[in-house]
Amino acid sequence: MRKQGEKLFYVYVMASRSRTLYVGFTSDLYVRVQQHRKGTYEGFSSENNCKRLVWSETYTDPITAIAREKQIKRWRREKKLFLIEQSNPTWIDLSADWGTLLNPYSGNEFEEEMKRDR
Repeated sequence: MRKQGEKLFYVYVMASRSRTLYVGFTSDLYVRVQQHRKGTYEGFSSENNCKRLVWSETYTDPITAIAREKQIKRWRREKKLFLIEQSNPTWIDLSADWGTLLNPYSGNEFEEEMKRDR
């Protein structure tokens, strides 16, 4: 069980539409996914358009997470595909709705309801 305030670490896989894979490690998955999407850093993932989060695991120990990242990077492609497809068989972008509003109203509908409530 996680203690309050305990830092989390993530091992993740980003993919392109053609299923080119990038395996990474981070302490802030939300920020790192946004960096991949924007192509913030030059390198393999930006050159190959790996912008879709297709798999991740969470850890409380960074050493364990880094070891897992290295383990997965050594795997053959087939094994990585199997790992992804066990939890995400349709390869949806698991971060597709990150950052969207949870409020179902558009701005105008919300403003109109607020006026009615006054």
